Amino acid sequence: MKFGLLLPHFGEHADKEKLLEGSKLAEDVGFDSVWVRDHLVFEPHGEMEKPNRTFYDALTTLTAIGAVTNRIELGTGSLIPFRHPLVTALMAGTMTQLVGPRLILGFGAGTFDHEFEAIEWGDRDRVELVRSNAEILRRVFTENDVDYSDDNFTFNNVTIEPKPVGGRIPFWYCGGTPRSARLAVEFCDGWMPGRIALGTMAKRIDTMRKLADEQDKKMPTIAVIPPTSIEETREEALKHVNIPGLLAWANKAKFAVKPPSGTFETVEDLEGQLIVGNPQEAVAEVKKFEDLGTEHLVFDFRFKFDRFFEQIELLGREVLPHLRS
Repeated sequence: MKFGLLLPHFGEHADKEKLLEGSKLAEDVGFDSVWVRDHLVFEPHGEMEKPNRTFYDALTTLTAIGAVTNRIELGTGSLIPFRHPLVTALMAGTMTQLVGPRLILGFGAGTFDHEFEAIEWGDRDRVELVRSNAEILRRVFTENDVDYSDDNFTFNNVTIEPKPVGGRIPFWYCGGTPRSARLAVEFCDGWMPGRIALGTMAKRIDTMRKLADEQDKKMPTIAVIPPTSIEETREEALKHVNIPGLLAWANKAKFAVKPPSGTFETVEDLEGQLIVGNPQEAVAEVKKFEDLGTEHLVFDFRFKFDRFFEQIELLGREVLPHLRS
């Protein structure tokens, strides 16, 4: 199992030192990957973020981090398809030339209409935009003189150089809906939901295994990004988390597997949607994901970006060694 962390490249804690020095520290203490989100016209999530619209570009941020690290993987969780895929192809190819073959391209359809309306793509099917990106990127990453046409993009005789070094860049689908899991099997190499109840995740993985068998396809890599708060005591860790906000969000989730009561009412009901507690409790929570078949877990420190370095050191010292053993 691999372990990563979400970077503070957005909101009030977006900061060059945290990004660069934090990524170097993460590599030093044993993390396998660092991850970024993606927005064009950022609207902070009220239950997890303060109203600050700062948002550093995803691929630019990862390229800078790749320049100061050596081995750590660089992931997007998730890239939103508001760029032309040929632009993304050029950026991704350039990035691998500069920092090596460490990129994982996680894509998602996005949540907010206004970001697509701002570029006059408001009428487009965003899931189909993700599909178009997957098809186009895979072709121009490996072929020259590419002709392509679908409902979203049409071009002829296109060659993009430089091509990525190190072979095929993994393409993951990010999202927690039943459709996202089906699409991951259909045309992706991995599946990564964000906040997702453990019961919901188990159901999605079961569906994916059945589909992979039926379609004679390789099972996608399973990953997840749960919000995380680790302290020496559970009580202290809980102080940093907006539990009412997370419960309200969970109860709005359309396709979630609900607890026996029918609604998310307690911290315990958020199992899977939150890792909170002391280091030993964090290890136990991660093991639950591992038991489901999760291969890559990314800790979302969004509630603790003000103590980013401390969280990295705490997990590196008291959590990761127990998960590796």
